[in-house]
Amino acid sequence: MKEFEVVVVGAGPGGYVSAIRAAQLGKKVAIIEKEYMGGVCLNVGCIPSKALLRNAELAYLARTQAEEYGIHFDNLQLDYSAAYKRSRQASSRLTKGVEFLMKKNKIEVIRGEARLAGAGKLQVTLSAGGTEEIQARDIILATGAHATVVPGMEPDGVKVLDYKHAILQEKLPQSAVIIGGGAIGVEFATVWSAYGVKVDLVEMLPHILPNEDNEAAAELTKAFGKRGVKVHAGTKVKSVTRTEAGTDVLLENDKGEETIEAEVTLVAIGFKPNSQDLGLELVGVEKDKRGFISVDERMATNVPGVWAIGDVTGKLLLAHAASAMGVIAAENIAGLPGRKLDFRMIPRATFSSPQVASFGYTEEQAREAGYAVKVGKFFFQANGKALGLGEYAGYAKVITDEKYGEILGASIVGPEASELLPELTLAQANELTVTEITRNIHTHPTLGEAILEAAEAAEGHSIHS
Repeated sequence: MKEFEVVVVGAGPGGYVSAIRAAQLGKKVAIIEKEYMGGVCLNVGCIPSKALLRNAELAYLARTQAEEYGIHFDNLQLDYSAAYKRSRQASSRLTKGVEFLMKKNKIEVIRGEARLAGAGKLQVTLSAGGTEEIQARDIILATGAHATVVPGMEPDGVKVLDYKHAILQEKLPQSAVIIGGGAIGVEFATVWSAYGVKVDLVEMLPHILPNEDNEAAAELTKAFGKRGVKVHAGTKVKSVTRTEAGTDVLLENDKGEETIEAEVTLVAIGFKPNSQDLGLELVGVEKDKRGFISVDERMATNVPGVWAIGDVTGKLLLAHAASAMGVIAAENIAGLPGRKLDFRMIPRATFSSPQVASFGYTEEQAREAGYAVKVGKFFFQANGKALGLGEYAGYAKVITDEKYGEILGASIVGPEASELLPELTLAQANELTVTEITRNIHTHPTLGEAILEAAEAAEGHSIHS
């Protein structure tokens, strides 16, 4: 039986980061992975999708705005298979980097599927065949989550797709219905529509991006309209029928029923935890009613020596949240004073076009929480860099507490919105106010000036609006 001080189950952005941090702190570490080094994010999620989105951005510019930039051509040809190959190259490069980091930090990689087999014990069904027992003082569960499967809409990889099928397609559909207006849904709507695919995006809740504020959703819906994406918000999917030509999707809303024909249907309505078949019941690890593993602020479960991080806990299903949780778990195992995460204040980003990024309270949530709210807002159409880029849809909005100027949250819709959050999240985490943002000199011309102007607007003295 192999013995380690720390064993991590799952090598995604939470798992491999926690393994590295534990190794840095002097622990003898192993990591067990049954499928992907780097997890969903690096292999079939965050990273390849961003490569596809970059190709889509160029394709959309070439199709719709080339003349504006003085670029003229005949017989434009867009090869989606080349975009797909580039996305796989980006993924492969990073996953090889993770494998290198395991070797660099002397972390033993065990390929297989692990189950808890008693106090401090794991049984691994090895990918190469056979089984192996492992003893560990501390076990970190980082097994992630999987796409929700709806009865009657089971993915087959040909006509009905989940996110993995969609990201691994080498050719474009002619038309698509996307069920689910969250991050995955709007990002694929962005990619496919850039190439001229007819896209219908369906969301059961009142607006797409249900976790963002109404205004951000409305801005993206407007931008999608210009791209030819038809958004069906407040609409239920009653059925998906496979046909010879593709799929028929029956929709229902307050206007009645409608059937949309499409070559493929992408189902992207959420995730469920990979908490089954882990042996949790054997050792008594508690789960909530949805199946997510319950943890405290240290990322410890109710069972001593068993920890859990990332998507399997259901705290916040984002790669960077998983990584932060992994570091906290490793540091607590090593006896360091652990920092605490305020999950509300962790940044969120959707890489649509335009991008949507936010953290903290929405304006509505801040008011419901009892704050006297003051909002500062600045539109990118008055930002010189955005105009130069030709990408000036959207705005930056900062939500503050009127009494003290405390930063409660922000919502940004526009070019590179995801890159603009760190100034605000750093300020909030260190108890700086909106006044400190206004006193920070921003380089001109930059997109970051929109944050400055929004902060100034919150204080009542924006210069350019």
